[in-house]
Amino acid sequence: MKSIILVLDGFGVGEAEDADKFGDVGSNTYGNLKKARDFTLPNLRKLGLDNIDGLDLDRCEDVVGKFGKLREKSINKDTLTGHWEMMGIETHEVYQAFPHEIDADVVRAVQEEVGPTLCNHSASGTQIIVELGQEHIKTRYPILYSSSDSVLQFAVHKSVYSLDQIYDMCKRVRERMNRDYHIQRVIARPFDTNEAGEFYRTGERKDFAITPPHNSVLDRALALGYKTVGVGKIAEIFNFKGISETHKTTNNAESLEMTYSLLNEKFDGIVFVNLIDTDQLYGHRNDIDGYVGALQRVDAFLPKIKERMDEDDLLIITGDHGNDPTTPSTDHSREFTPVLMYNKLWTSAQNMGTIDGFAFVGESALKWLVQGGKI
Repeated sequence: MKSIILVLDGFGVGEAEDADKFGDVGSNTYGNLKKARDFTLPNLRKLGLDNIDGLDLDRCEDVVGKFGKLREKSINKDTLTGHWEMMGIETHEVYQAFPHEIDADVVRAVQEEVGPTLCNHSASGTQIIVELGQEHIKTRYPILYSSSDSVLQFAVHKSVYSLDQIYDMCKRVRERMNRDYHIQRVIARPFDTNEAGEFYRTGERKDFAITPPHNSVLDRALALGYKTVGVGKIAEIFNFKGISETHKTTNNAESLEMTYSLLNEKFDGIVFVNLIDTDQLYGHRNDIDGYVGALQRVDAFLPKIKERMDEDDLLIITGDHGNDPTTPSTDHSREFTPVLMYNKLWTSAQNMGTIDGFAFVGESALKWLVQGGKI
């Protein structure tokens, strides 16, 4: 018996009531994509996606499953906050973020650990390696940059430092931030050079996150004897706390194939999957067509997952925040997120409406296991 949670990173279904406090009035990742492009997601539709309250889309009449939308209770709108809240850890404190310049004292602290750095401000991760890649190779200075999230990111060419050296660099900075600052994640962003001489980011990203402040649903599941499997960057988001097994992947295709593979294994537990492409590759770059294509590829894979599920398995599909590529902002957006639930034995639809808190996801996943296939 398994509870499978698929997180479409950066997939929202309309601005939250407090979107004005985050500068996100008008954001509606899925709704605005539907206005911008003519496309359908037939398998997600049959799970109730287009029937979610507030989307104002053509309703699907043959939905099987439970569907609704989730209201975030935490005060941030980032990946770590969203995933933590799904597992019952609400965040009610503001972490340091650097949407423009990284604070001078933080830069000094970083440089005390790793030496001189380039950039030292917020930047596009793909653009900054184009601008500073050659200087980085010449000087061997890591490229330090940030975003609107509470992150410090290091772009380092693999010819300058090995992966182990890059990861060690980030680990040392993570430990320094733990002592002196309040920053959620330090991220290693290795890059390389292709045959055309162009710089590109590799799939060897690694996140060094703060440790959750208390036990989550994952810890509770482990204590009850269930397996907890993270796919993609899940384990790193929780700093490996509450995770019994992890499978690192670099894109949605790998994550979906790994999920399918895990469904072939016999165990009881939670399979927690992050599908990163919608956010990392397309949402942050305002790439509407890329975002739509990523959704379509996930949608096309769903029948394979549903077919392989056992009758006592539960599938939950959700998002961790919005990231509307149709708006001028390239940041995450404060939105409701969808929640779609499916089991092979269900034959009808249930509109769950608006649910208060992302924790519904983790609580439902664990309850399904404990109650033997009931919610």
